[in-house]
Amino acid sequence: MTMKPLKSLISLEEARKLLLDAARPIERTEEVLLLQAGGRVIAQGVVAGIDVPPFPRAAMDGYAVRAEDTFGAGDLRPVELPLIGVIHAGEEGREEVKKGTCIQVATGAPMPLGANAVVKVEDTELFGDKVRVYKPVHPGANLAPAGEDIRKGAEMLQPGSYLTPSKVGVLAALGISRLRVYARPSVAVIPSGSEVVEPGKSLGPGRIYDINSYTLAALIQENGGLPRVFPIMADEVVGLREALVEALAFDLVVISGGSSVGERDLLASVLDGMGEVIFHGIAVKPGKPTLLALVEGKPVLGMPGYPTSCLTNGYGLLVPMLRKMARLPDGEREPLRVPLARRVTSTIGRHQFLPVKLLKGQAVPVFKESGAITSMADADGYIEIPANVDLLERGEVVEVKLF
Repeated sequence: MTMKPLKSLISLEEARKLLLDAARPIERTEEVLLLQAGGRVIAQGVVAGIDVPPFPRAAMDGYAVRAEDTFGAGDLRPVELPLIGVIHAGEEGREEVKKGTCIQVATGAPMPLGANAVVKVEDTELFGDKVRVYKPVHPGANLAPAGEDIRKGAEMLQPGSYLTPSKVGVLAALGISRLRVYARPSVAVIPSGSEVVEPGKSLGPGRIYDINSYTLAALIQENGGLPRVFPIMADEVVGLREALVEALAFDLVVISGGSSVGERDLLASVLDGMGEVIFHGIAVKPGKPTLLALVEGKPVLGMPGYPTSCLTNGYGLLVPMLRKMARLPDGEREPLRVPLARRVTSTIGRHQFLPVKLLKGQAVPVFKESGAITSMADADGYIEIPANVDLLERGEVVEVKLF
């Protein structure tokens, strides 16, 4: 095959728009146990079936009383009340607090009949079977009425809500043990390139281990997807087509590698024959030979072969696409604004992703070359240098997007 340079590069902004347009949120749902629900996206509305708490309960360790019995209490003239019982959390009190009496209660214990307040234990003193109260309480003090947290019938969660630990807590408080969530996007990760070998096998001359499949799989798992790494794809038409046909059973196909122009042209040609190539080549550094195609409605993303280029574009392009499919929040953390530790040059016309490490309050560039995975392993995040900028001076404040 004749090796041709990439032409008609599109901008990073246009590539991101096309990628997001191609990403369709997953409609499939599945039922999971509440213990598995953290970080998932709920596919059902949740209306409270009970009050929370379901009964009035003590909010403090102390003594359940009729508030009016404590009026006038003070440090020098305590009110003395007979102690007629004890209620622990999880118990049901059978005694009733009658006028001029009290019952000891633990935090979370049901309030006994007749009581309308709790005196904190530190405001009391126990003498035998009598309690001296040194501070008065008003009705409702130190207790949680039924439904104070959640009222029965209240709408608690809407479909599409991302389940944070606190939202999982709400579901637990309502007694929900199983729920329906949106399925995670399934992602076929297909390594290609005649030079790559699966880790664990012996290396022949001129061969290197497959890095991209494993960095991409980890990135996919971290962002709501379910990756499956395929065998290394042969760089010939039949092998490419067979792997792609099998991969179309997945929601998204990610092909990494094919580092030569000839291999990239072969992939683009095969995809063009099976569907539509949306773009092939982005004005970005590193990662120019990125490709997007649609085959039978499924997005196929061709990633650069060099490990740093592949992973950088994974963060900048694959992650937003995948999170939309998984119905997850965009996941971007607030960037840090710090000075650049040294002067950096860029290429006019190419948007650049530059890995950096945070050191002594400065952004230190750690990029070595596109084939060096340690460029990313040593980095805390990256900065983006726009296509119209060719130089950043030392000390210039930059925005670091954290991994």
